[in-house]
Amino acid sequence: MPIRQILRRSLSNERRTTEVPKGHWAVYVGKGDKKRFVIPLSYLNHPSFQDLQFQAEEEFGFHHRMGGITIPCSEDQFVDLASRLSTT
Repeated sequence: MPIRQILRRSLSNERRTTEVPKGHWAVYVGKGDKKRFVIPLSYLNHPSFQDLQFQAEEEFGFHHRMGGITIPCSEDQFVDLASRLSTT
């Protein structure tokens, strides 16, 4: 399955929805402008993703102004990691 089908990004800020399918969660990715991705919960168990969560905690704490976890990396880095996780 192509990674772009696994990662469902919101189309625009105007149409952003709070709906997240069962078995998934929303994350916001980026250093400047944040993009929203909906990813499988199974990623939470992967050590590489846990490293990103630790970085997010260190940088942002537990109060995320976007309403979901914010991952402090570029969109390209995140998509690359998610692509690797989808094949494991």
